Amino acid sequence: MKSRHDEDGQPGLPAPRIIPRAEHPISRQHISDAALKVLYRLDGAGFEAYLVGGCIRDALLGKMPKDFDVATNATPEQVHDLFRNSRLIGRRFRIVHVRFGREIIEVTTFRGKPQDEHADHIARQSDAGLLLRDNVWGSIEEDALRRDFTVNALYYSIADFSLHDFADGARDIETRTLRLIGDPATRYREDPVRMLRAVRFAAKLDFLLDESSETPIYDLAPLLLQIPPARLFDEVLKLFMAGHGLMTFRLLSHYDLFGMLFPEAEEAMADAAWAEELIEAALANTDRRIAEGRPVTPAFLLAAFLWPAVAQRKAALEQDGMPGVPATHAAAQQVVSRQLQHVSIPKRFGMPMRDIWDLQERLTKRQGKRAFQTREHPRFRAAYDLLLLREEAGEIPSGLGDWWTAFQQGDEHEQRRLLNKVGSDPASQGKRRKRRRKPSKTE
Repeated sequence: MKSRHDEDGQPGLPAPRIIPRAEHPISRQHISDAALKVLYRLDGAGFEAYLVGGCIRDALLGKMPKDFDVATNATPEQVHDLFRNSRLIGRRFRIVHVRFGREIIEVTTFRGKPQDEHADHIARQSDAGLLLRDNVWGSIEEDALRRDFTVNALYYSIADFSLHDFADGARDIETRTLRLIGDPATRYREDPVRMLRAVRFAAKLDFLLDESSETPIYDLAPLLLQIPPARLFDEVLKLFMAGHGLMTFRLLSHYDLFGMLFPEAEEAMADAAWAEELIEAALANTDRRIAEGRPVTPAFLLAAFLWPAVAQRKAALEQDGMPGVPATHAAAQQVVSRQLQHVSIPKRFGMPMRDIWDLQERLTKRQGKRAFQTREHPRFRAAYDLLLLREEAGEIPSGLGDWWTAFQQGDEHEQRRLLNKVGSDPASQGKRRKRRRKPSKTE
């Protein structure tokens, strides 16, 4: 690729490969009306305006883009002034969200390279190279080289509908190769989340990481421990709730990244073969539901990820003499407390997750009205699904899941028959507490 030269004749930033409209398949029909409005208003106000990133990549792969990101030489404040329906967000990276009903168009200003003269409120790095703040504005060429992967450094110009390719991204799309721009180790140190993004894109796009981009991951995986748990939770949603969770999990495990996110789950898998089978079955189930357009919740997946660790801790507590229900609660508290140091779990998902765990104990108790009460619990279905996966993975013997399947599907007569069958099974009764006899008044 040809390079531009600075005033002293030294090699400078790369000149882009300009792909005219006649030589690429991207049409305005692929672009949402909201994104076109943003592009045309920026262009009309005298600013450069480009679509960039995943929407261009997906269009070149023959997929209909869902999200549209705009890059411009207008500052965030200038963009905000142009759109009344916008708001400035972020401190680490200042961007603008322009809202059109439910659709949000993200607008970013071209970024340049931080220099020593920039104050901390504009650009700042840690001693380890982690970017703590990056709001230095630059040219489109600089912006392209600041992006993570070559396939995300393609810019669609609204001025003439051409594609600007700064890093041979179009060629990498053709060969289905995922390649970092710049020195991979340096880029991972700048933002360790790039390692997760590499895995996510490789799984989503069915691309192969090129050797120079994958080799440093094994050594640099622990850098994820520097990332705030709240940010990693957002990344976990992107990793596992997009329909490619099973492949993503396998790649994370291959590159020693999964244990940085879920150390308790990683340790449980090392101790029990059924743990990995349970997690993979839960991910396959979630991927299938997403493909079918059915609802999914992170609470169920998190419950499956961490259940092996809860089960192992619970078993240890029961061996020490603690009853089942208190042992479940204590084990859950220990697992969650450690998990929150790595990936945060908001209460809206954490509470349902704990309910799913608690119900695993209640599902074994079916005498009298208990089965009907358990069936009416708001988390029953998710708990029942986890029970089936536990049986499928071999953690517990099969049979209880079949009983609950029949109980849900049966009419009143069938349900009574099933309950009577439970009542006639001495092993299912459990130990009954003896009532203390009240002393008589004469005693």
